[in-house]
Amino acid sequence: MASPRTVTVVALSVALGLFFVFMGTIKLTPRLSKDAYNEMKRAYKTYVRALPLLKKMGINSILLRKSIGALEVACGIVMTLVPGRPKDVANFFLLLLVLVVLFFHQLVGDPLKRYAHALVFGILLTCRLLIARKPEDRSSEKKPSPLGSMGNAGKAEEQPSLYEKAPQGKMKLS
Repeated sequence: MASPRTVTVVALSVALGLFFVFMGTIKLTPRLSKDAYNEMKRAYKTYVRALPLLKKMGINSILLRKSIGALEVACGIVMTLVPGRPKDVANFFLLLLVLVVLFFHQLVGDPLKRYAHALVFGILLTCRLLIARKPEDRSSEKKPSPLGSMGNAGKAEEQPSLYEKAPQGKMKLS
């Protein structure tokens, strides 16, 4: 049976991956929702206007929107379908992307309700990355005694548990 940690990482990976595939697709094409696509176009125009450095670098709103959308779709597919370390790399890139989007929202002065979803999904991406990268718990293995290297010239002896130290049988109470 899979550990709760594995189930959590897989569930977060699939849910986050599908969300970012959906959001990236909305940025790339009006097929899913024409209204959402038009809203994305308008929002990215304001982002480029608010950051003149992008214009100087030759990045217009269309290129910015399609680049971010394509990166979201690619990373979302990796998060959903590809096993192993590439998920963590995709998670990291999506986390950076969320931070950039939050920066854009703050730059243009959007109200919280416009970027609350980015905050929530940024927190979920962070949690998924922390859970996935946490070392596996080794509680089932016997841990060496902290005094093992100092006592008995380097020979570690197993310390008896409190249960083993407890006197067995009847005790005389006076």
